[in-house]
Amino acid sequence: ALLPNAGLHFVCRDQRLRIENAGTAWTADYGEGQELVVPIKNRDGRYTADAETLTELAESGRIVARYVDLNPNGSLDDIAGISNEAGNVVGLMPHPEHAVESLTGPSTDGLGFFTSIVKSLVAA
Repeated sequence: ALLPNAGLHFVCRDQRLRIENAGTAWTADYGEGQELVVPIKNRDGRYTADAETLTELAESGRIVARYVDLNPNGSLDDIAGISNEAGNVVGLMPHPEHAVESLTGPSTDGLGFFTSIVKSLVAA
């Protein structure tokens, strides 16, 4: 579930992420451990789950991305994104769509999410 951010404030900033699972349909164009900079913009972005769910997500490789250096919203285990078991659905709190063009984003680091899914769809 997503809860209000720790501190109950809207957070809008560029955020460093680390790709934890590069084997999903959405992350295949990244390397595992690769760090990105993408914007985060939310008030309700604090990921929470019970201990059993967190363990299962970690052990099954379903944690797709984690926050690096600073956890902007208090998400448990610094989780920024998770996937379903098949890896074709990814829930991600940061906004990679705002980091696809160097003219408007802090980087083009978010582009890999979209090139990954297009390649996956074409291959299917």
